[in-house]
Amino acid sequence: METSETHSPMPSETGILEFLDICNSFYPPDAVNAPITQQRVWYEALCARFGRPLTDGLIFQDEVLFVPIRRYRPARIATKTVLLYLHGGGFVVGSVESHHAICAEIAEFAQAELISVDYRLAPEHVWPAQTDDCYGVLKQLVGQDRQVVVIGDSAGGNLAAGLSLRARDENLPGIIGQVLIYPALGGDLISGSYREMANAPGLTTADVAYYRAVLKAPANEPVAHPLLSSALSGLPPAYISVAHFDPLRDDGQLYAQRLKQSGVTATLRYEPQMVHAWLRARHMSEGARDGFSAVCEAIRLFAA
Repeated sequence: METSETHSPMPSETGILEFLDICNSFYPPDAVNAPITQQRVWYEALCARFGRPLTDGLIFQDEVLFVPIRRYRPARIATKTVLLYLHGGGFVVGSVESHHAICAEIAEFAQAELISVDYRLAPEHVWPAQTDDCYGVLKQLVGQDRQVVVIGDSAGGNLAAGLSLRARDENLPGIIGQVLIYPALGGDLISGSYREMANAPGLTTADVAYYRAVLKAPANEPVAHPLLSSALSGLPPAYISVAHFDPLRDDGQLYAQRLKQSGVTATLRYEPQMVHAWLRARHMSEGARDGFSAVCEAIRLFAA
């Protein structure tokens, strides 16, 4: 009989299964065993495979705003609110280039300026380098009297949630919404979805443990592990999207529950056929397309 330790849960949606096959051809399931430089080469090639042409009229440019950023401006801007995007990649891989098409499409849908942060990566730069870089950009934006929606996927969801906590605790105004997409929020690694989805496709519990070990964040630090925060009141409203086939699933569900218990408006969207990193499947999977549209609509409403 199979146990939860050996079982590899798999979705049934055809588009997601095709997506996973493509991912495995670019980024091996055991990629974390390879040198960091090789992981980054594989990851950028994978992301390029799912790239898309930009829409007419949308422009972008690379700048420095405390740290390197990429700024997107759609042809029509309907709000003064700025979207601050923090990319995923386990704090080890990823860049403004890896999430280029995703950021462009979000900016276009929300008709808002979007800034993607090229924060420093581990292991060359361990915690708190990543949150410090993102917080430095946030301070630049709110210092210009701009309202901000913080958005992040996976490790970026961790950074977005941590920025919201940090801004509240340091009395930094300006964040009006947080959008957390399959976020890593510091769950226990041994129970719930961490056990049930230990060998899920695209991300395993062992992978999550690896990324934490590389980051070297203090185990008791709420900014690094938002689920550890004893006080969640006073945070900006949240939209949280979780995937069923993902060891991080319960992180997002528990955080949404605790936010609501603390009086914070929180919307949770559960994707029953999705896997970790499904954002990249948005043009080949019906479920991912619907999930991405819901994320974009939540961002648009926060920014309006």
